[in-house]
Amino acid sequence: MALFEREVKFRLAFMEKKAPRWAGPAGILIVLALWQLLCMTGWVSELYLPAPTSILATGWEMTTSGEIAINLKASLFRIGWGFAVGSLVGVLIGLATGFSRLLEAVGNPLIYSLYPVPKIALLPLIILWLGIGEVSKISIISLGVFFPVVINTYSGVKNVDPLLLKVAVSYRTSQLNIIRKVILPAALPVIFAGLKLAAGTSLLLLVAAEMIAAKEGIGAMVLHYGDLMLTTKLMVGVLVLALLGLLFNRVLEWVERRLIPWKSH
Repeated sequence: MALFEREVKFRLAFMEKKAPRWAGPAGILIVLALWQLLCMTGWVSELYLPAPTSILATGWEMTTSGEIAINLKASLFRIGWGFAVGSLVGVLIGLATGFSRLLEAVGNPLIYSLYPVPKIALLPLIILWLGIGEVSKISIISLGVFFPVVINTYSGVKNVDPLLLKVAVSYRTSQLNIIRKVILPAALPVIFAGLKLAAGTSLLLLVAAEMIAAKEGIGAMVLHYGDLMLTTKLMVGVLVLALLGLLFNRVLEWVERRLIPWKSH
């Protein structure tokens, strides 16, 4: 029995042990070092996979020339508006369908039937409706953001502790205050999980929209240099997209810590 208890304690301690802060950066450095070694030894052609040092040098040149700033500004405008509109509408509809049985019966069949449809497949149709301007690009990003946010918000509302709702109702709290002070705070962790998923989706749709109908933007830049077989400059665009994804995740985590201080991170 004592041996079993020691084994359980050991396993729990192993599972709960936090990884050192240097583990993440160390893993990235190891991958970059192996990548650089492959390129330096000539095992991989620079045409197919440029070395990290070449990508950084080219990225610096493109940054100082202003090329990165011009394309990044266009992309941030589109993804900023698309993410804001899609997440706001998703949270509002998710709260409504989770709180109201009538809206749940009407809205959920539509949401769950449209969710599996690839949003990229709808891009030509949206361009046909809205043209090739900024509205169509923002709309497709908003559409992609909407679904993971609305589904997670609905799930978060449905999983609120019923005891909290009973206490709020027993104190004759208004419906609006129940949503604002009970349901929304309790559902926030699940909502932020949806927002993080939506951030990745928004980058995917941003690139797709810019590749099809845009003269400026990171996606347009990647497509342009891909057509010209300028792999190093193409990889600079990929690196910028990766940094954007990392930045969005960090921002959402920061906002989550401020809005949900009681949650363990």
